[in-house]
Amino acid sequence: MDKVKTGLDVLVADVKLQKTFKGNVALLCHNASVDSGFKHAAIRFKEIFDTRFVKLFGPQHGFNTDAQDNMIETNHFIHPYFKVPVYSLYSETRIPTDEMLEGINHLFVDLQDVGCRMYTYIYTLTLLLEKCINKDIQIIVLDRPNPINGVDIEGNILDIEFASFIGRHPIPVRHGMTIGEVALMHQKFWATQKVNLKVIKMQYWKREMYFEDTKLPWLLPSPNLSRAESAFTFPSIVLFEGTLLSEGRGTTQPLEIVGHPKIEPFSFYENHLSESIKKSKLKGFAIRPITFLPTFDKNTNEVCGGFQIHITNKKTFQPWRVGQFILREIYHHLGDDFEWKKPPFEYNYTQMPIDIINGTDQLRFWVENNTSVEALESFENLNDYKLQLNEIKIY
Repeated sequence: MDKVKTGLDVLVADVKLQKTFKGNVALLCHNASVDSGFKHAAIRFKEIFDTRFVKLFGPQHGFNTDAQDNMIETNHFIHPYFKVPVYSLYSETRIPTDEMLEGINHLFVDLQDVGCRMYTYIYTLTLLLEKCINKDIQIIVLDRPNPINGVDIEGNILDIEFASFIGRHPIPVRHGMTIGEVALMHQKFWATQKVNLKVIKMQYWKREMYFEDTKLPWLLPSPNLSRAESAFTFPSIVLFEGTLLSEGRGTTQPLEIVGHPKIEPFSFYENHLSESIKKSKLKGFAIRPITFLPTFDKNTNEVCGGFQIHITNKKTFQPWRVGQFILREIYHHLGDDFEWKKPPFEYNYTQMPIDIINGTDQLRFWVENNTSVEALESFENLNDYKLQLNEIKIY
């Protein structure tokens, strides 16, 4: 099997393609924006475009990918090496201003997405597309793999009443698109007007691939996704950002573990959870009782009891369902010690954070009412979305 070449790799290798971009160039990128030889996209752009490479942009977590969690903004600055301004699109604005876009002819986007609706980079992209309506700027997406494959789709479609920066568009939790396909989906189904968009496709990527199949290096796309495996548990554990349970931030296994100071994990597992997992008929994973000590974020310096999700079969593992199931079990186990996180969350000051994360309030009621796992199927009305996806697939 050939090693996948990202859109960046394709651009770097194709001098003829490079020459089609005649004017000034900018780049929206982050820590994971490297080619297959570990060279950062910004270095490659400096080599290719020289003085025509005039601006950098960074998404949530910053160009340097060092800012933790949501509602932690990053600043604009002049990069000391590249000698160009770096504009943060998670600052006082999520949308590039006219001033930021001034003097740009081609704006490249090279961001590693994780295939989950709650991950914000796809919304930085779609806001950029909307801002560039009626501007003479070409947007070029350097495509990258969906690390949890482009075949499996899971979870509820976002209810637009709960739209936010962690869910702007009517897509399921596990959306099955590459970031280039998100741009194409936006232009075909969500945009009021189209822009000058080009997607530089990957070579050798197939929809059924998991990230390890690509043979590409995994570099953390955000501070708490240090392993490709974490991208697969993310659709499960991200739900707990809507609670006061720890999702492992402040440990070495964030977004793979969950816990709370009032959980004794071994007795909970032996006396209830193991049997409940069997009854659920959920497959492809194992739950391991653990204790851990967060050094920052929720429950700082408090010993938490909880669980780590271990994926045993990626083909049968359904992260969204498993996350909802674990949330339901812990909610009823903790009783009065369980708390939903209160607003604000991602700058929404009125709606419950769990409802913003879920893209509906109905899943919170599913948890609270101790409804069956089988009932989760009623949330997955995916036929129309699958038809849309088939129209824009490029692999």
